[in-house]
Amino acid sequence: MNALERLRQCTTVVADTGDFNAMRTYAPRDATTNPSLILKAVQKPEYRSLVEETVAAHRGEPIDALCDRLLVRFGREILSIVPGRVSTEVDARLSFDTEGTIDKARALIALYEAAGVPRERVLVKIAATWEGIRAAERLENEDIRCNLTLLFSFPQAVACADAGVTLISPFVGRILDWYRKRDGVDFAPEEDPGVLSVRRIYGYFKRFGYQTEVMGASFRSTGQVLALAGCDLLTISPELLEQLRASEAPVERKLDPDRARAQAVERERFDEKQFRFAVNEDAMASEKLAEGIRLFVADVRRLEAIVTEAASG
Repeated sequence: MNALERLRQCTTVVADTGDFNAMRTYAPRDATTNPSLILKAVQKPEYRSLVEETVAAHRGEPIDALCDRLLVRFGREILSIVPGRVSTEVDARLSFDTEGTIDKARALIALYEAAGVPRERVLVKIAATWEGIRAAERLENEDIRCNLTLLFSFPQAVACADAGVTLISPFVGRILDWYRKRDGVDFAPEEDPGVLSVRRIYGYFKRFGYQTEVMGASFRSTGQVLALAGCDLLTISPELLEQLRASEAPVERKLDPDRARAQAVERERFDEKQFRFAVNEDAMASEKLAEGIRLFVADVRRLEAIVTEAASG
């Protein structure tokens, strides 16, 4: 077996891309998207027709509504390939707006359901701000499953689990980027701050019996991926999936629920004041969360510009 096949024996493999043609090769169970990945996809000639068809079918609707329809169109195409779930992201401009996030999530689910896609196959991606976590808590009570993203710290993870969210996506690579820039060190996988962060979260969740799934995300190398073998899920770019498929490297399970449950770990809780203080105290988490929101907002605006151009053509 190649490394990708070995990894599948202990972890659910997810494709991290909006390019649904690229994911056919790797047979992932689920797929994740975000504004940056969808923007990258719609700029490819083979996907231009999706933009044009979506705009033509709903001409006259507001641009944000057309963008929602485009996101769902990509999600539907992905779900025709993967047997599991697709993650579709709420507009990052709503990251600090609980009610706005709830309304947008409901609207996305309504579009999927109108197209015959059951809500069980959709994860609504929401930034793991305090407001986003509160929105997800309420949405989960409506059977709208949530994937909390832009997650860089342990307090974010614990608050998500206590809110009963379906899944979290801790960002491995972006954590590494911050520490590599600060320290000028190229960390080995076993010392990688992003890897260690996910291991801590995974161990805590299993120790205290949380049902929230942990899906490592934002990988920079196959070494990071394999250092988290055994995690509930790992969402991996097509480039790294191809490297794993081409590799014969052995895969050792690094995360094990039974070992995690035997840990001596103290339980932690974060109310709003404690949450905000803890995230603020973590320079990496506060900086990368703010940066991530800004980057996603910028790509949402670029996507809107493409849809606006198509609508005026």
